[in-house]
Amino acid sequence: MQLKTGKEEIVCLLTKVLEQFETRTGQSVTRNSNRKNYEEVARKLSDISNNLPNTAGSLQHEVYPPDYNHKNLEYPFRKYDITGNQIKDAYFNRIVANPRSFLVDACYIYLYGVGRKGFEANPVDADLLVKEEAAEPETFPSVVKVVSPAPPTGIPTKIFWSVLLILLLALGFLFYQWNKTSQQLSTIQKDMQLLPYTPTQAEIDSLEGIWLCYTGSPQARISDNNRYHMVVSNILDVKYKDGYFTFIRYGASFDHVGYMQFEAPWLVSIRSSVKNNKDSIESPRHSLMRLNSPGPFLPVISASWNFDIGPRNQIIGIREVYEKQGGGGKVEEVINTLENASCRCKIINWYKGPAKVKSFYLRNELLDSVPNERLKKLLDENSILLREPQQGLVIERDKK
Repeated sequence: MQLKTGKEEIVCLLTKVLEQFETRTGQSVTRNSNRKNYEEVARKLSDISNNLPNTAGSLQHEVYPPDYNHKNLEYPFRKYDITGNQIKDAYFNRIVANPRSFLVDACYIYLYGVGRKGFEANPVDADLLVKEEAAEPETFPSVVKVVSPAPPTGIPTKIFWSVLLILLLALGFLFYQWNKTSQQLSTIQKDMQLLPYTPTQAEIDSLEGIWLCYTGSPQARISDNNRYHMVVSNILDVKYKDGYFTFIRYGASFDHVGYMQFEAPWLVSIRSSVKNNKDSIESPRHSLMRLNSPGPFLPVISASWNFDIGPRNQIIGIREVYEKQGGGGKVEEVINTLENASCRCKIINWYKGPAKVKSFYLRNELLDSVPNERLKKLLDENSILLREPQQGLVIERDKK
């Protein structure tokens, strides 16, 4: 650690000497440019400085030669006297860059009881030490970079507001169209009574699944001379879909697609048409079913067709019979196999996972082959109502 030197050291020492003098004596020292204000302090320091030739060893300061002047001089004419003017110049005016060594040693002895050398060996006041400042980073001459002006970025204000206005208009138009479409859909749903009733879970479970449908519509096909007491079975795969049901109805010769909805508790309407690749509806049909009727056979009244050829295809009313087979799984049509050829029918397999549950053989067959007597009565010639009475279209049993 290094002690302060020169002006910085003497100013610090005299500042502390003045404070210590006031503390020890109780006298106040006015600090201004009047040298007389510092005279008492100067006398006190002179008492120490004039004794320096005799105290180099005991007070640890540099060696001062004695005063060989034999005249009995008094203050302030002695060799090592310190004057008020010296203190004023060093402390107040701060113009003393190289203070006299005996003034410096006198201050150290007054404050710390030892001279400068003794204090340097054992510094007890950090104010007199040179503070170690962090080394300043090495500086390099600044390099002037010539930066080419960047091309303008961003969107000019006029273009921005124009684009924003167009976007807002587009969003407004889209919202208007969406709202208009939503209102139209709501109107259509209300006018056509779509989804008038929300089914319960029990009703959904009762309707969804695999159904076998028996119909006597072949009995009304005038093109078939062997139509007497002819019936056919269809398979329906009914799936629930967000408030309504969709289904595919597999027939012996052609299929139907359609949907079902609950009109009221346990009352189901069934709408379908022939499945085709056209954009038009072919032979639409409508049925009503009481789902809570005692089973297993559920009679259904349908506005349907006799599904004959060309102009012979006529609207009929008919009683059909539905029988629930079960729920879950999927159905697949078997085509182009030897089994199809041997039975001359359409084969539908019902699977649950990889396991086959049952196979259905769909073909026209005689009513007499139906094993259930109640089912026979539901599907005979009395199950068909013609749009206009026509003798001989539906062949009836001879009455005796």
